[in-house]
Amino acid sequence: MSAPAPFFADVAQAPPPAGVFWVHAADGARLRVAHWPVGPKGMVAIFPGRTEVIEKYGRVVSDLAQAGFGAALIDWRGQGLSDRPSRLPLRGHVGDFAEYQQDVAAYRAVLDQVAGDAAPRYVLAHSMGGCIALRALIGGFPARACAFSAPMWGLPVGAALAQAVRLATSTLGLAGGDLREIPGAGIKFRLWENPFDDNELTRDLETYSWMQDQVLRHEALRLGAPSLRWLTAALAETRALAHLPAPDLPAFCGLGTRELIVAPEAITARMEGWAKGELALYSGALHELMMELPETREDFLRRSLALFDAN
Repeated sequence: MSAPAPFFADVAQAPPPAGVFWVHAADGARLRVAHWPVGPKGMVAIFPGRTEVIEKYGRVVSDLAQAGFGAALIDWRGQGLSDRPSRLPLRGHVGDFAEYQQDVAAYRAVLDQVAGDAAPRYVLAHSMGGCIALRALIGGFPARACAFSAPMWGLPVGAALAQAVRLATSTLGLAGGDLREIPGAGIKFRLWENPFDDNELTRDLETYSWMQDQVLRHEALRLGAPSLRWLTAALAETRALAHLPAPDLPAFCGLGTRELIVAPEAITARMEGWAKGELALYSGALHELMMELPETREDFLRRSLALFDAN
């Protein structure tokens, strides 16, 4: 851990963190990490989704603290206050999802330092964070149990389009054009502009307004559409993970029946093959279960915490 990093407490609605600081991945990428005190029940490592930032999970951190758990959060490379492509900072870009595992290694080092070996550890992951977390857990990331909200274990992209994206990325990459945003990207990727009635994240107006306020008041937290290279890398990673067995861990997964951002069939297939896993479907819910209407949000967190309590 190195120098203190900024934390926008004015929009986080979180208890005061024990520390917010910069760490560096093995390739030199500078990452922002925050942690809250280890609770009597242990520590939850939150793996946020694409575009998400530490402050966005302030309410979740509060719920975890009230339930007896500490929490830690990271801004993945390319988003939040972590390092981004200098030429296109709003793009959302990685060349390969293996880069995120370097972030995980730096994240784990923080957990080792602040939580130690004695405190039980758990993983709570959303969307792209669910993809990153699954790879990490298969690779031995320490956790007694894990919970997933709409994990990105597949994307709703047909085989023909996926092949076209791969070819376009390969061709454009020769001239650096693979940094172009994905075809058809529009206002839905700009939270600060996208109206509530057009959003695919949550049915809860108050929460959506709070999420928008974070990026309206602090432009440094904004992120737009992903690059073609990011999409190609995401398709490659989800395809590879689909062929790997689930980790030998208790798992809970929640999925909204109106999911539009990740592929529900990939989640169903994974959970059907997870010996210690349970899948819950939330009627009418959109993508972000932890930012959804109170009844959905509370049930997802209740079931997740019950799993952690049992392990």
